[in-house]
Amino acid sequence: MSYKTPCYILEEKLLRRNLELISGIARRADVEFILAFKAFALWRTFPIFREYIRSTTASSPYEARLALEEFGQKAHTYSPAYEDGTFDEIMRCSSHITFNSLSQYERFHSRLTARGGISAGLRINPEYSEIETELYNPCAPGSRFGVLADSLQNGLPAGIEGFHCHCHCESGAEALVNTLRQLEKKFGRWLKEIKWLNLGGGHLVTRQGYNIGLLINTLNGLHERYPNLQIILEPGSAFAWQTGPLVASVVDIVENHGIKTAILNVSFTCHMPDCLEMPYRPAVRGAETLGGEEARGHETEADVYRLGGNSCLSGDFMGYWRFGRKLAAGDTVVFEDMIHYTTVKTNMFNGIHHPSLVLQRLDGTYETLRDFSYDDYRNRMD
Repeated sequence: MSYKTPCYILEEKLLRRNLELISGIARRADVEFILAFKAFALWRTFPIFREYIRSTTASSPYEARLALEEFGQKAHTYSPAYEDGTFDEIMRCSSHITFNSLSQYERFHSRLTARGGISAGLRINPEYSEIETELYNPCAPGSRFGVLADSLQNGLPAGIEGFHCHCHCESGAEALVNTLRQLEKKFGRWLKEIKWLNLGGGHLVTRQGYNIGLLINTLNGLHERYPNLQIILEPGSAFAWQTGPLVASVVDIVENHGIKTAILNVSFTCHMPDCLEMPYRPAVRGAETLGGEEARGHETEADVYRLGGNSCLSGDFMGYWRFGRKLAAGDTVVFEDMIHYTTVKTNMFNGIHHPSLVLQRLDGTYETLRDFSYDDYRNRMD
């Protein structure tokens, strides 16, 4: 082992497996898959991505700049709202710009037209989603995302060339079938007038059991109904799904009324925030995950532990896992599937040491892409 904990380890073999599957779907369905930085932005791996895809999607000036300067292509950019002071930078770094509201388009379209060479789109809201967790549902009643069909009764604004619709989260092909039915019902009258349709993210095509055949047939059917459309999908999780773990070490074992918590040199709130937000219990290598009912009555067994972060937040813990052995300080704990979203949402709350970023190459060797230090923490407050 040539790395130290804590660290995220991205396995190149698994990443290429996902990229090959995605590029194969793109060819068979005649669509374009683009990488969403909101889920994965490890720019030192972009040379690998460029072997399989051409473009990326951004939601801020920084992400758009990352697309241009590090990926080497202008971004497909969407933001809930653009600002006057940074819109020129957005235009410099973007090939497509999607507007969240008609008022935003009215505000900026003259600048867009004057610059030229950028395709403008509207985010639309089909008022339909199968996402159960409200935190991730962009089509919930009163959502701040997207233009409703009723707002377009007077026709599309001049210059709009595309629609962007995002209403999935780690969803299957069946959800897309249902979404398209609703989308065409509400927005079908305008689909023959535009050039491209971006179906957003949340298409978890690399998950085991995903119905790839249904996806391809659905997209090919969409082509038949609207041959004028270039179809784009921008999943985030699918690219980095199950491509590597977060590796941590046990610092101490704390026992309270028979409940044992292994305190780690990582933090849920700092380094695995989706675990608390979603919430979900991640798989731990070599341990059995115990859900609420499964853990009942077993909490104090010798090999059952809660896992706690090394921060001052009271809720920075999860439980329970059965390890089949007693844990001790210095033991390694490996959280599976911690590359997508996790690596881009981390923070330095409490000044906790940030995990290193490590790439496991095809030959099994480890390359440290980035180590973090006190200066990274200090300079954020400079």
